[in-house]
Amino acid sequence: MTVAREAVPWRSMVPLASVSVVVGVSGALALPFTSLFLTAEVGVSSVELGAFLLVAALAGLVGSTLLGRLSDSRAVRRNLLVIGAAAGTVGFGLYAVLRSYWALLAVACTLVAVATSLLSQMFAYARQSAERANPVKAPLIISSLRTMLSIAWVGGPPLAALLIQVGGYTALYGATALLYATAALIAARLPELGLTAKETAVVPRRPQITLATGAFVLVNGAIALCVSGLPLYVTDTLHGTPGDAGLVLGLCAALEIPLMLWFGVLAVKADQHRLVCLGAAVALLYEGVMLATSDIWQVAAAQLLHAVVISAVGGVGISYFQSLAPDRPGFATTLYTNTLTVGSMIAGPLLGLAKQLGYRDVYLMALGMSAAGVALLLGVRSPKRTVRPGQPSAAG
Repeated sequence: MTVAREAVPWRSMVPLASVSVVVGVSGALALPFTSLFLTAEVGVSSVELGAFLLVAALAGLVGSTLLGRLSDSRAVRRNLLVIGAAAGTVGFGLYAVLRSYWALLAVACTLVAVATSLLSQMFAYARQSAERANPVKAPLIISSLRTMLSIAWVGGPPLAALLIQVGGYTALYGATALLYATAALIAARLPELGLTAKETAVVPRRPQITLATGAFVLVNGAIALCVSGLPLYVTDTLHGTPGDAGLVLGLCAALEIPLMLWFGVLAVKADQHRLVCLGAAVALLYEGVMLATSDIWQVAAAQLLHAVVISAVGGVGISYFQSLAPDRPGFATTLYTNTLTVGSMIAGPLLGLAKQLGYRDVYLMALGMSAAGVALLLGVRSPKRTVRPGQPSAAG
């Protein structure tokens, strides 16, 4: 006797994909210009800027973690998507009109911190939907949503620059607020999925999850350091122009799109742990190549390697963490997104150190971080999952 799969309307993936695009564009509009907004418009000092970015990041980390745990214990994930989008609407609406440092910091630590949970809850919702319809396709669905974020980041920053030129930061954050409002309206039409069903699975012990988390903090920190340091390396060390740096970064983002979809297809049947290890290993190669570059064309050519790293670690990484805790998608996805936050927090001071040592050393420091991350990943056992009755196998 075959047990029927729990029916989940696949049409819910269409509005979820729309939420992914809208959230991606919102982030691509607001995030790259936060530092410039605070320094040019609010007039903060370097110490105030650093404190703002650090405290806001910590608040987002705490908020996402708490809401991630809540989403796994109660049937509220759809509602949390709506709340996160609504918080972003109000928060960035206030960014459009406030110019007080302390008022903006309060908004960043409350409303915007809640809005940061939207990304992890979106991927958790997608995972839960896929698990109930066709579990083996879940990695491909996650990678497809992640690809939409990459597409948004290709066009988002230029659009943000245009908005600032036309209407200043009021226009920028007003547009961001409208996008979050759109996401709230779309999310409100999604079905509530209820609690995640318990699965028959070999779930890694806490030390395994801890090792994976540490590895991703290091590898994602290395990625953030490389991306942040590239414009400085191109202009200061290789004597290129900001336009050269922009073209190189755009090339990497464009290469990520097909690669992320390809890794999503591979993750359906291949071992996700091995794919993640492959991405982290390629990071060692990329950083080693960058240390040896002496011309901008070499930096551009090396972006194929970096696109592989970002696609494997960023695209497959979400599904990989969800497989480590299959009955807690909210916790697992939030844990992954928190590795991005902590990794970026580590990368910031290291970039400041590179200013003293020389920006080529950005890639030496990133190489060390990636090597440590690979070592930790090798200590993690690949999660193995037992397919429930009635679910399709990978071969089917």
